[in-house]
Amino acid sequence: MGYLKRIKQIMKKINQFVPLATRLRPKNLDEFYGQTHLLGPGKSLRHAILQGQLHSMILWGPPGTGKTTLAKLMANHAQARFESLSALLAGVKEIRTIAERAEFALHKESPKNTLVFIDEIHRFNKAQQDALLPYVESGLFILIGATTENPSFELNNALLSRTRVYILKKLKEKEIIAIIDHALIDSEFGLGSQKLSILEPIKKQLANIADGDARQALNFLEIAAALAENNHIDEKTLEIITHSNLRRFDKKGEFFYDQISALHKAVRGSDPDAALYWLARMLDGGCDPLYIARRIVRMASEDIGNSDPRGLQLALNAWDIQERLGSPEGELSLAQAVVYLACTAKSNAVYTAFKAAMVDAKEHGSLEVPSHLRNAPTKLMRELNYGKDYRYAHNEPDAYVKEESYFPKELANKQYYFPVSRGLELKIAEKLARLKAKT
Repeated sequence: MGYLKRIKQIMKKINQFVPLATRLRPKNLDEFYGQTHLLGPGKSLRHAILQGQLHSMILWGPPGTGKTTLAKLMANHAQARFESLSALLAGVKEIRTIAERAEFALHKESPKNTLVFIDEIHRFNKAQQDALLPYVESGLFILIGATTENPSFELNNALLSRTRVYILKKLKEKEIIAIIDHALIDSEFGLGSQKLSILEPIKKQLANIADGDARQALNFLEIAAALAENNHIDEKTLEIITHSNLRRFDKKGEFFYDQISALHKAVRGSDPDAALYWLARMLDGGCDPLYIARRIVRMASEDIGNSDPRGLQLALNAWDIQERLGSPEGELSLAQAVVYLACTAKSNAVYTAFKAAMVDAKEHGSLEVPSHLRNAPTKLMRELNYGKDYRYAHNEPDAYVKEESYFPKELANKQYYFPVSRGLELKIAEKLARLKAKT
């Protein structure tokens, strides 16, 4: 017993040099926090893991949601060899080397399957992704790819068709708090031996700062434990370790586009409060205000259009002010524009009309301009009847030429623009209807 106790003491000292998040990595599915939509009782992925019946897959989710841990648990349950690659460092050569080791393992006296885990697989280029295909297709090894990016954008169709995509969600506050509690109690691998004290509101604050990332929560907890006076973690301790902006705003990834989408949809849905919230989230997270300004201009054309043309001018003014004043002064102009666009009348009539016209322009090719619409600056052009029978609209009543067609003859008098019965477009619709009634 003395010998075993001594071994544990030595291991404990060694563990002190290993990050807390690594020491507390779950050893089985029961210790795994979150992802109940995939790993809860009766879920097919949980059943496949427990039975050791694995298939190639892509794990897509935010940082700190357990992608690496889950891959290791899968290998353990399947009693498979675990090979790990980082897409930042590895290439086709490393893939082939692993494939050779996997084939050798299958032909040993006690054959073993191989699970290959590739972190940040979205960083592989097309050639590197294609290099995986024959091995995945033949079943030489099981591929588990981890990514924080949308696989449909970052991975080629050939690889996606040979794998299943599982979406991991960022952990909930209560799940992060449970992980913190486990770390505080565990005396062997966690911080239990330090007898730390921390009030529940401080745990919630720590969980909120971690923003669904278990690894970040444990990293902060470990730093806080080292800085805590009299083994007590309080708000002052958290302020020391979180003085910088820690909220997640991935400037190129899925979260980026999700928040932009949320802002746009809040404006379209006439909810100024939600629009302001998403604007604040993006600015608080470090998004370039000028990028937001460009998107606001897009909203003004796409979702307001001619129902209130002032919206586009206000959006352009906000962009100009942001460029002139910078942050934080210019950001108020962005907020003003967002609120105005959210509150004013909405119309996507121009947006829809433009898309429809683009479809015809592409599908019908280079249709000829009708002769009466062509300019005739030379004698030859006039002899060819360019401009013949053209009627100058300003010479007509209401500056409107009855029964005139301005389309190529193949398209006749198509209609793309259907003004909505809101804002200024209500008046535009009435005018167009009145003019057409003259024909």
